[in-house]
Amino acid sequence: MGWRTVVVNKNCKLSYKNDYLVIRSETLQMIHLSEINLIIVENGMVSITSYLINELINNKIKLIFCDEKHNPAGEVMSYYGAFNTSKKILKQTNWKEERKDLIWQQIIKNKIHNQAMVLKELKIENYEKLLEFETQVLPGDKTNREGHAAKVYFNLLFGRKFIRGENDNINSSLDYGYAIILSTMNKEIVSKGYITQLGINHKSEFNQFNLACDLMEPFRPLVDKIVYENCNLELNKNQKYKLIDVLNNKIEIGHKEQYVGNAIPIYIQSVFDALETEKESKILNYEI
Repeated sequence: MGWRTVVVNKNCKLSYKNDYLVIRSETLQMIHLSEINLIIVENGMVSITSYLINELINNKIKLIFCDEKHNPAGEVMSYYGAFNTSKKILKQTNWKEERKDLIWQQIIKNKIHNQAMVLKELKIENYEKLLEFETQVLPGDKTNREGHAAKVYFNLLFGRKFIRGENDNINSSLDYGYAIILSTMNKEIVSKGYITQLGINHKSEFNQFNLACDLMEPFRPLVDKIVYENCNLELNKNQKYKLIDVLNNKIEIGHKEQYVGNAIPIYIQSVFDALETEKESKILNYEI
């Protein structure tokens, strides 16, 4: 698995040669595909060959295109991530609602716990309130503890005037960071033979990434922490690099230290194992 995130923000041509990504602009740069995990194209004047796109798909390298505001707008993803994709999809369509409710309960408990741990690490008072919400989560989160916890969490993190979804630097940074996590989740879901449209809790017919939206929830606080530590910065190139670098942060999962980019497939597999074995205790959470 590659580890490098390549951000392309200048006019250039991207092509393929002998297992290398070739970047031609004023200079020539070559990067071996085995080193690359993710390519983000931020410039609308970049040209890319279809041969390279096909090789990126074959090597399970995620390719993200950004809009005119340099925010992630779309991605290239393989149709077939595993040799037994049909078998995996059949299992996915047969996941029982009661089982999904129990899995969702654990996912949300993990998310709220991680939010509390971020507040604690940042020495923000009253993080214990989040731990109370964690104990109150029911199967399927029927009482919406996630929503109540989120309101308290963001008020403590960014102040009472902060409103999620507003057009400001903090929200723009959060959205950019979440998009990086979402894209990585999509890549790993497909590589394991599942499809992203069929989720555990998210079920929107207009959302192509319902399952990834479900599975990414416990990883959102990693982005929140970076944004908090740089909340006075505009979403410029340096801020984006900090957010992209979330994949290179180290966390502990399964009693082993891992980069976030490597922890995500471990976590996703633990969720799928829990769905197949009907043991939600198999779901791994991470420690910051």
